[in-house]
Amino acid sequence: MSQIISILTTILLSSLISFSNAIALDTTSKDSICNAITEVLDGTFNYYEGFKYGGTIGMFTPPYYWWEAGEAWGGIIDTWYFCQNDTYEQVIMDALLHQVGKDNDYIPSNQSMTEGNDDQALWGLAVMGATERNFTNPPSDQPQWLALTQAVYNTMWSRWDNANCGGGLRWQIFTWNSGYDYKNTISNGCLMHIAARLARYTGNQTYADTASTVWDWLVEVNFVSLNGDSYDIYDGADIGDGNCTDLTKIQWSYSAGILMAGCAYMYDFTNDTEWLTRTTQIFNGLSIFFTDNIMYEQFCQPKKTCNNDQRSFKSVFSRCLGMTAKLIPSLHDKIMTVLTASAVAAAQSCTGGTDGRTCGLAWNYNGWDGFYGLGEQISALEVMNNLLIDDRPGPFTNRSGGSSVGNADAGLDSKIVTNPNEITITTGDKAGAGFITAIIIIVLISICFWMLL
Repeated sequence: MSQIISILTTILLSSLISFSNAIALDTTSKDSICNAITEVLDGTFNYYEGFKYGGTIGMFTPPYYWWEAGEAWGGIIDTWYFCQNDTYEQVIMDALLHQVGKDNDYIPSNQSMTEGNDDQALWGLAVMGATERNFTNPPSDQPQWLALTQAVYNTMWSRWDNANCGGGLRWQIFTWNSGYDYKNTISNGCLMHIAARLARYTGNQTYADTASTVWDWLVEVNFVSLNGDSYDIYDGADIGDGNCTDLTKIQWSYSAGILMAGCAYMYDFTNDTEWLTRTTQIFNGLSIFFTDNIMYEQFCQPKKTCNNDQRSFKSVFSRCLGMTAKLIPSLHDKIMTVLTASAVAAAQSCTGGTDGRTCGLAWNYNGWDGFYGLGEQISALEVMNNLLIDDRPGPFTNRSGGSSVGNADAGLDSKIVTNPNEITITTGDKAGAGFITAIIIIVLISICFWMLL
């Protein structure tokens, strides 16, 4: 009995210590918010490969895929901006530039076995954030943030597939990857979102036309489906017989957030109330991602089945909520209510690990729920970041202080082999093939002659 009491006492004391180590967060104080963000950011960098001997710059420790690194840098750029904290400025720049690939379009050759359209897009969102936040520009002999964003846009738009389902991007870029015959909302939503932000930043109507085209297609194939005064936003569908009719009706927070913020940018650029209505209707459908105003990934989190990717979705979702609140005054207070409640809940979850600062997945759980990883850290980071949207100017444009240099043709000369069976035939190959063919013919003639004898 005394041994049992001792064990229970140890567990209780551990819980009390963990609770007492919760990250302090006063949502009315910028200093408090930035102090909390710094603690979460330090935990995020525990997963960074670039700090390790022989580690890859820009990448995070496996099992976190390349796309999630792009997601993480987007949030870290916002920390740099909102808290005016330049501690990791060079680290951010090195990471963004190291992963651009030989064509400066975020299709590095070492990712060809896993990279999809949505993966490339998350890096595009990061450099679009660098563009709009006026993040320190690279040296003149390096690719620039705006040009990199335009390269991502151009290469994605070039893969628009009218041959199946009347348009849309496939999930995967390369034919050999599983999911090549699947068209999903997040890939297309990211293209729409990037196009909308480029339209607003550059003033170029061509980008806005693309955003409208993508939105219309998503509605046409019912990936985005109006349900009363709100939208249901589904995952996607297999190409199937060419019309994408067999919908996967899973709803993810980051897909909804990406489209909502894209519509908000389009409203800010066009002043067309139709885009305001769409933004509001998407927001109306977001209630499925909140319980008691606290954010959660409704499809997998209650069942504790979220994979490494899905455990990070709240990060992009939080970022998009902040963008929307900044651009759409009529939604500002409603969004800030859920962001504030979620940030407080996230902070109290950051009591895990050996440092007592590791963040959990379920923010409505009392304390740390035992889940940990890059996704949990960057989700907490971004929900706290976006408490500060009113303390700093909104996203810049090239007419309001944005200084990044663009290139509208960036990425157009990219050479991407998407068929694994494509082989370059050289003169030597042809000569060798001819020699082998001649030998085979001689052998066949010899066999026939022998049989006749």
